[in-house]
Amino acid sequence: MDVHWNPGSSDCSKNPQPPIQVHRYNAQTFILRENLCATYEAPFIYLLLGKSKALLIDTGAVADARAMPLAQTVMSLMADVGLKVPLIVVHTHGHLDHRSGDEQFRALPDVEVVATDLESVKSRFGLADWPNSIGQIDLGDRVIDVIPTPGHTASHLAYYDRQTGLFFSGDFLLPGRLLIGDSAADLASARRVAEFVEQHPVTYVLGGHIELDKFGKTIVGGHYRPNERPLELTKQDLLALPGIVKGFNGFYAKRGVYVLMNQNRILILMGVAAVFVLVAIILILRAIWRRFRSRAATT
Repeated sequence: MDVHWNPGSSDCSKNPQPPIQVHRYNAQTFILRENLCATYEAPFIYLLLGKSKALLIDTGAVADARAMPLAQTVMSLMADVGLKVPLIVVHTHGHLDHRSGDEQFRALPDVEVVATDLESVKSRFGLADWPNSIGQIDLGDRVIDVIPTPGHTASHLAYYDRQTGLFFSGDFLLPGRLLIGDSAADLASARRVAEFVEQHPVTYVLGGHIELDKFGKTIVGGHYRPNERPLELTKQDLLALPGIVKGFNGFYAKRGVYVLMNQNRILILMGVAAVFVLVAIILILRAIWRRFRSRAATT
């Protein structure tokens, strides 16, 4: 993980950026990142190569192949190592910043794109006892465990690579905001994951985004981030997650460097507050107008 991620640019029009940065973790593992100038989400994408199959985890936030040549890049990486095998495209979850590039792959030969809805996920990976069972993807001398981690979304998945010890956590755990849609499900997922990793070596935990700077301050949005902290988290971070999530109030909380949020509830609360403010303004304006008319009538 000795890599410096492209920080984007304060003026993307004057400083054009390459759309994708590729880091070769080892001969069969690639970490791709979409540039901040192309999308403020700057998501990470992972390509794992086996002897008989290849696996792509997530397809990023940009659909347009001209602006973001993701499929071309992935196929080139496979060709560069002389690998001609089927490609399976999977996702950590169904938010658009993790699956917008799907269409680039659908028309390609020997490519399977797995849908992100819960029934498709359960069926494809043999997760009938959702969320307690664990599926496997055999790439040929390289087995990937598929671990249900609902909470951020109902069908969220994490992936564990037995060969490298890499744990791909998506938006379930990343350096930054932990956006929790279902608090009870997220806590249960954190406990199951902690139990899993206690029994397995974990080299690094690699999430879907970086949302912290090197000083521990949350950074969201923008096209230029010169002081990002590293992407990777640790096994200890996974083991500590149940304690971080436990007691979350369902709206907003700060736990160390993490910000826990339920975006839907916060948006609803903001909407209700906005309605109250609007009603108050209308009532005040109405009272002023009535007072003005009363004075005019008296005059």
